[in-house]
Amino acid sequence: MAYIDTSALAKCYIREPRSLDVLNWLEGQTTPTTAALTLVEFRCLLARRRRAGQIDQTLERQALAEFDGHVRSGAWRVHESPMGEHAAARDLIDVLPDIPLRALDAMHLAAARACGTEYFATADKIQAEAAAALGFTVHRFY
Repeated sequence: MAYIDTSALAKCYIREPRSLDVLNWLEGQTTPTTAALTLVEFRCLLARRRRAGQIDQTLERQALAEFDGHVRSGAWRVHESPMGEHAAARDLIDVLPDIPLRALDAMHLAAARACGTEYFATADKIQAEAAAALGFTVHRFY
C-alpha cells in the first residue's frame, strides 16, 4: 500500500516540476492512501497559491473540483485519523528528535504508520527524511 502526502498529491492537480513523475508513479499504485487532513491542507494550498499569484481562480476551482471528484469516486483512499493518532504524531517529535517535523508532517507520518503502508510519497525534503528514518520506502518528488 502507498501513502501520498499533500505536497506530492498537489502535483497531480497543478502542473509543476515533477508532476509527471508523480502521475507515472501513481499508475503503478492501487488506490493510494492519504490522510483526511489532506482535504483541508490541499484546499489551503490552492488558496495560498492563488493569493500569491501562482495560480488563478479558474485553476484553483478546477483543481479543487477534480480532487473532490476523485475523493468521492474512491480514487484516493482517505484515512480518517482516530484520536490516538494525534498522540502517535506527538510521539514522533521524540522518536525523531533531530528532524524538525512540523505538526501536519507528523500527522501524515502517523497516519501512514497506522495504515501499515510500506511506501511514502512526498515532495517535502524534511518529510522524506523523517519517513526514511521511520523505515518507509520513500518516493521523493522534489
